[in-house]
Amino acid sequence: MDYAIIAAGQGSRLSGDGEALPKPLVRLGDEPMIGRLVGILASADAGRISVIVNEQMADVASCLEALSVRFPLDVTIKSTGGSMESFYELSKSMDPAKDFCLMTVDTVFDPAEFRCFIEEFEADDSADGYMAVTDYVADEKPLYVGVTPGYEILGFLDSPVPGVRYVSGGIYALRPSALAILADCHEAGLSRMRDFQRALVAAGMRLKAWPFSKIIDVDHVGDLEDARRFLEDIKNETQCHF
Repeated sequence: MDYAIIAAGQGSRLSGDGEALPKPLVRLGDEPMIGRLVGILASADAGRISVIVNEQMADVASCLEALSVRFPLDVTIKSTGGSMESFYELSKSMDPAKDFCLMTVDTVFDPAEFRCFIEEFEADDSADGYMAVTDYVADEKPLYVGVTPGYEILGFLDSPVPGVRYVSGGIYALRPSALAILADCHEAGLSRMRDFQRALVAAGMRLKAWPFSKIIDVDHVGDLEDARRFLEDIKNETQCHF
């Protein structure tokens, strides 16, 4: 499995709360956020990791270059106008024939649940993609996910509706065919990941929602505090629940 990490955001809300470090270098436990995430992906049998950072993040690029890893670690340095544009730039260094998992650097989750998520996606030949979802809603602008009783994704909603329990967790495991849809979205001038997700559904891709117990999107100092408490509470073992 190949992985891709979007770490090109400005982190303006976090810095506005008084955090001096670039978001990817903020520490969760004993590691910077980006180093911890690369370590989790390494334990999930990463074949290659592609990361994008913005042009103001020389320290983040240096941190990545200093990591000792046994797989290719590609770093793209480019400022972009949004998360989907960052993904498009990342796709240029990704293997177009391999399954991949994409996430943002500020997504905090249970590593044991993540391993189950990846293992079940790799074993499910009938699915075009697995999308991490959670019923823990703390994001400022959550993307709600409509699912069937069998966890097939019906659509992505900007506002909650009755019966919709989950929000997107920002972790996407996809087949290589998704990259062609990404290119179409880029050609159309779209820049938001939720537009790409909707395009996947519109293209008829079979997407499955995979519930995590909690996923925290770190935007503010308060989110950092929640993430640190969450990681302290995680048990050593989590059983797959599908």
